[in-house]
Amino acid sequence: MIERTLCIIKPDAVAAGNTGNIIAHIQKEGFRILGMKMVALSHKAAAKFYEVHKGRPFYDGLVDFMSSAPCVPIAIEKESAIAEWRRVIGATDPAEAADGTIRKLYAKNKGENAAHGSDSVENGLREIAFFFTERELADLA
Repeated sequence: MIERTLCIIKPDAVAAGNTGNIIAHIQKEGFRILGMKMVALSHKAAAKFYEVHKGRPFYDGLVDFMSSAPCVPIAIEKESAIAEWRRVIGATDPAEAADGTIRKLYAKNKGENAAHGSDSVENGLREIAFFFTERELADLA
């Protein structure tokens, strides 16, 4: 089944100049890019986006990090996009990520891990809607 998911090229990867490399990786893996933009999240917007993690020990640091510099949200789709994108980005900790994954190639550490991936179809749609209106998404079907 074709699914949509959200990729975010995180501030560490943008600052390191890896945006183009990650976009090329997305395309090489057969994902269709439906929408993409560079944004600077306010602290309030980052807190709202990651509110599902509120109360977890990493939440405050994640919100601070994601609002520290620009990031690039990208709406993508593919057959089984959720599982496929999570495979492509690799484990949260780049030291544990498989060779060739985005996090193994471009992440600094577990906190600054280059890319975000939605964890479910429902969250993927919710996360895409956070950054994009339907009008902003290319209908490639």
